[in-house]
Amino acid sequence: MALDARPTASAPDDDPYLWLEDINGQAALAWVERQNRRTLDRFGGDRFAADRDAIAAILDRPDKLPLIARRGAHLYNFWTDAEHPRGLWRRTSLDSYRLEQPQWEVVLDVDALATREGEDWTWSGATTRPGAHDRAILRLARGGSDAVVLREFDTGTRDFVAGGFELPEAKGGASWLDPDSLLLSSAWGGNVTASGYARTIRRWRRGVDPAQASVLFEVSPQSMAASGSVERSASAMGAGRTVWFYDSVGFFDVRLWRADGNGEGPVQLDLPTDVEVDFEHDWIAVKRRTAWSVGGALQPGDTLLGTRLSAFLQGRRDFAVLFRPESRRSLQGFHWIAGRLVLSILDNLQPVFECLTPSDQDWTRAPIGGLPDIGLVSLGSLDVERSESNGDMLATVQGPLTSPSLLLLPAGGAPTVLKRSPLAFSTGGLVVTRHEAVSSDGERIPYWQTGPVGATDDAPVHLTAYGGFAVSNLPAYNPMIGKIWLERGGTSVVANIRGGGEFGTAWHDAGRFAGKRLSHDDFAAVAADLVRRGVTRPDRIAAEGGSNGGLLIANMLTRFPERFGGLFCTIPLIDMRRYAKLLAGASWVAEYGDPDKPEAWAWIRAYSAYHQAVPSQAYPPILIATTRRDDRVHPGHARKMAAKLEAMGYEQVYFYEPEAGGHGYGKDNRERAAFSALGYTFLREKIGWI
Repeated sequence: MALDARPTASAPDDDPYLWLEDINGQAALAWVERQNRRTLDRFGGDRFAADRDAIAAILDRPDKLPLIARRGAHLYNFWTDAEHPRGLWRRTSLDSYRLEQPQWEVVLDVDALATREGEDWTWSGATTRPGAHDRAILRLARGGSDAVVLREFDTGTRDFVAGGFELPEAKGGASWLDPDSLLLSSAWGGNVTASGYARTIRRWRRGVDPAQASVLFEVSPQSMAASGSVERSASAMGAGRTVWFYDSVGFFDVRLWRADGNGEGPVQLDLPTDVEVDFEHDWIAVKRRTAWSVGGALQPGDTLLGTRLSAFLQGRRDFAVLFRPESRRSLQGFHWIAGRLVLSILDNLQPVFECLTPSDQDWTRAPIGGLPDIGLVSLGSLDVERSESNGDMLATVQGPLTSPSLLLLPAGGAPTVLKRSPLAFSTGGLVVTRHEAVSSDGERIPYWQTGPVGATDDAPVHLTAYGGFAVSNLPAYNPMIGKIWLERGGTSVVANIRGGGEFGTAWHDAGRFAGKRLSHDDFAAVAADLVRRGVTRPDRIAAEGGSNGGLLIANMLTRFPERFGGLFCTIPLIDMRRYAKLLAGASWVAEYGDPDKPEAWAWIRAYSAYHQAVPSQAYPPILIATTRRDDRVHPGHARKMAAKLEAMGYEQVYFYEPEAGGHGYGKDNRERAAFSALGYTFLREKIGWI
């Protein structure tokens, strides 16, 4: 059999597998069916079934933590379990929620709705009408896709509104402008950006055809997306509104406009595009990614500044410095709540929270106490509508061996535990330790190891990372890994590679564009360090990554095959020559570069695993998995890589593609459990741990 190595880095457009990009094409689906059958026949036996059932039981536990958000007088929660796999949208009171068994009122049963309408509905959220929260715009997706159907729902009668707002399937959403009109930011109608997102913001009045809704704001086709939001000074839907428009010119760049309460007369703010901004009433907080000469001073990148919005609009630039970054101390996020600005900080990967109160003289600062300084801690408002907040906040606290807890931080009060999720696996004899590997250029790369005390030199290791889009990837509670890997004596590792946001913009920038190759070096360095420290050996390391992390795993196959015993590559980008032409790919040019530009392709080709894969290499076994309903990362990436590897004679490449799931592992807990269990069965066998 002649080995077909196309496409190659030198001939990147000679691609014999373009037909696999036809998502629902007859030939493509026949190929997928053959691949699925081969994979399930090989790994879908009793061991897989037992692990699938164990994971599903964890995800469906009746005593797991119900997350909440306050809308008016009620706490709302979306709940899934074995009896309700598509989920229940339900509500209760705060007093009831504190009880061991809260009294829930079901607002919408998505399973019953899907059955009644004969649709593969999954829940994507709801936007309720501020104040009374008596109406909601529901976002319903088919099979877990990003694209949604918008439908108006009455939370009192618990039924859809006859003749109410309704929009066919498209990416985007809507927010309430007033009781009878919406701010519509949807890709419906075909007027979309190159990334497939909305180009326009429309004022959609009740009873008006959405195609006839007046356009308030429009962006260039080359922008990533248009979006809008409504700021209210009070919970009432009347006066005191400000409408904000956002032109996301790239993934990390935005232009902002301020309009009146009807979305008219927008005025652009005089700000650089590489900023994050948040407003409340007459205050503005802004953080720029790069250095900024403003107000007579040069502020380093990632510095957070604050001032009165009215003064800023009048041309004054007398900012107060609210946060200045330091080496390995970065601002992860900031948000306003009841007139205060909350800062979320990572100090050498330890969570720190501060609360600032604005003033024309000086901003007062106070630490937010009572929260752990290790593990993963997230802090946000209890209320969905900022204008309705009394300052109450919620914190979720978790770690690799600590199941999530939900804490209430009342305004001016100490945190109290509302709910705690029970542990889903045995943690006896397990510890969490932190280490650092040295990458190819000498950079120190932190990683977190969870496993038995005194692990031997052949520990079965599950290693994962993300390394992209400034996303911080801290070690969280993962009950699936806990049950299938840790409880059985294995070790799990989470690496903080460059491209993430753990240490601010500089850490991200070091791992994007040409630096993406360094990000992959970091991951390989962690694998090597585990061997150097005597934790394990290369053939006992199983690596998993999804989406941008799937690109990472594909590069471990082609660049560092000797360091891994098995690879699980999920919902991945792999063909970096065509990624910007597939689905939402154009929106990621700010992370990788434009492959149509020769200067960018010169570095992209180095980590386009689809083009770098060549015959006659000792590649480790790999399972490449995607979902057909992924309308963010095209399933063609996974399909084509598997087909090419097979054509080059590699027998240890497997492929799996369930029909539903979107940009995730399934549309319900059973499907997610099956997807993960298949991957873990594959990995455990290939590293000799079965």
